[in-house]
Amino acid sequence: MITKGDKNKARLKRRLRVRKKISGTAARPRLSVFRSSKHIYAQVIDDVTGVTLVSASTKDKELSGAVSNGGNIEAAAKVGELVAKRAKDKGVTEIVFDRGGYLYHGRIAALATAAREAGLQF
Repeated sequence: MITKGDKNKARLKRRLRVRKKISGTAARPRLSVFRSSKHIYAQVIDDVTGVTLVSASTKDKELSGAVSNGGNIEAAAKVGELVAKRAKDKGVTEIVFDRGGYLYHGRIAALATAAREAGLQF
């Protein structure tokens, strides 16, 4: 029987496998996504200097009135739009997408699609 600990361990193994292949630079930073049961978080990271350029989540004050449930697809799409807007304000237009070991569907895909539509290029 698979337990929750085993699922997270498998996700962490997938995450390391993905991170071996991609890395964020100053020209193309990495859009990293973390998903919990209640919220979703996104960061644009420059791995060369180890600096987070921008971040957004369903806990942000800007999204508090717009999002009633932080753990659904609509909330993930709003976070994608917000992180793309903040990244464009900082001058970032091209990114590398890091799905964090999660499967590319549901909330992860919604966040990525919204970020693309808001102007980020993957």
